[in-house]
Amino acid sequence: MNSFEIIIPAYNEEENIAGLIRTIKETVGESGKITVIDDASEDQTAEIAARGGAEVIRHPYRIGNGACVKTGLRRSTAEIVVCMDADGQHSPKDIPKLLSRMEDFDMVIGSRDFSKLTSRDIANRLYNLFAGYVTLFKIQDLTSGFRAVKRREALKFLYLLPNSFSYPTTLTLSFLKTGRTIKYIPITSSARKSGKSKINLTKDGTRFFLIILKIAIFFSPLRVFLPLSALCFCAGGLYYLYTFLNSHRFTNMSALLLTTSIIIFMLGLISEQIAQLRLERTED
Repeated sequence: MNSFEIIIPAYNEEENIAGLIRTIKETVGESGKITVIDDASEDQTAEIAARGGAEVIRHPYRIGNGACVKTGLRRSTAEIVVCMDADGQHSPKDIPKLLSRMEDFDMVIGSRDFSKLTSRDIANRLYNLFAGYVTLFKIQDLTSGFRAVKRREALKFLYLLPNSFSYPTTLTLSFLKTGRTIKYIPITSSARKSGKSKINLTKDGTRFFLIILKIAIFFSPLRVFLPLSALCFCAGGLYYLYTFLNSHRFTNMSALLLTTSIIIFMLGLISEQIAQLRLERTED
């Protein structure tokens, strides 16, 4: 097996981190290095993680969950990096399942079960559907933070990753839009063992949606511009038909909508060309 390192972003997780590290060691033994990126916790997270045998890297002030992952990717020397949350929701026993498919894929993602239809599950399903439209790939869990990834490939998209909890969304879409391979593996996911979730459904949900749009426009702009252009064109055509049948007139609104559709379409074409040039950066 290729060398791997387990990166755990943590902020105020003193109640969960010791048990998580212990279970990881019981699962993978000494074959994988454990690194906890402490995001300037105000409790004893860093000290407890160090006593548990993990290497601890501390941020001087709080930057964000995504920033912790970026720090871990920069500092790591392993070929494969496993990212997982520190709150106990991810089971370390699923780590071997992820690693077992890394010979065939660039990234393997733990997929949670959204069948309970809670508000968060419904939101995740909507994100998955929208992301699937953008990428032409069936997305099973867009926001899962439990994943194994080839470090060399992930580093190519480091400049795109946000410092917030939205990094899984950006990384997944970036891999798919540049032709890299991913695989979803069902995992066991449980509620937080203690403490309060740091993800706000409204605030972070809006951020996830905007990130999907940003990545879509960054890598495949026509997937966004073309439907908007078609919508304006159809609206302009139907309004012209209505005014022509009722008053035999071609109104300013029809002209505006049809012209707007053409402008949006041309902007999409230009953006598509720029996107193709940007793709070269990820291959450097």
